[in-house]
Amino acid sequence: MSQQQPRKPEEEEAIKYGDVFDVQGKLAEKPVAPKDAAMMQMAGNALLGETKKGCAAAAMVSAAMKNEKAGFVGHEDVNVDSGVTVEETQLAGKRIITESTENEVIGQYSQAAPLTSGPYSSCEQSEEDGGGGPITIGEALEATALTAGNKPVEWSDAAAIQAAEVRATGRTSIMPGGVAAAAQSAATLNARASREEEKTKLCDVLSNATERLGSDKAATRRDAEGVAVAELRNDPTLTTHPAGVSASVAAAARLNDQISK
Repeated sequence: MSQQQPRKPEEEEAIKYGDVFDVQGKLAEKPVAPKDAAMMQMAGNALLGETKKGCAAAAMVSAAMKNEKAGFVGHEDVNVDSGVTVEETQLAGKRIITESTENEVIGQYSQAAPLTSGPYSSCEQSEEDGGGGPITIGEALEATALTAGNKPVEWSDAAAIQAAEVRATGRTSIMPGGVAAAAQSAATLNARASREEEKTKLCDVLSNATERLGSDKAATRRDAEGVAVAELRNDPTLTTHPAGVSASVAAAARLNDQISK
């Protein structure tokens, strides 16, 4: 007599948007996915220079990590179709930060507006201090560690990372000890590895990409196109990874376009 597969307890369900935020409709029933959280975190960092504790981005990251750990979503899953936005509204003496996805507001809070002649607080940085400005190529690479961090580094990834490093730094050669050198080394070792667990993952190479680049710049559409071409040319199937290096740089470029409008 065959035995039935054990059922998960009823409380073991994916954390959905409706469990975390006051939303209705289809969005409420969608599990929070890692790429959703990474995109919201990237958009928030572009505006504020950090992920504030207690904001929607932080809640999404926590929920996505729990969903992935429980096996309800994959590391590269994305469940929001129309993207995410983080917008700022200036009022007298304060600014209102609004976080939205699928055209629904999921988070809103206020901050004291920084004085133009005074120092910025730790969460109200000037663009010169690295906050509130456009998303850089280095930050886009670090976002890849979130969206595709478990992917073993392949030659197409190494080529895309090298193209990103060249565009970020302006150098035409690979920097010794830089992120491109690390990616090429990882791709070489992975090609020789016999077991999957022995392979170096993208998160191992890209988690501190900004620091390893040395110099950086805001991601543009031209940068995104160059990185995508490098990834395509070095992939056996002539495709790019949906949550990989070129996808992250392209997402950063799109967000930067929105910021500049």
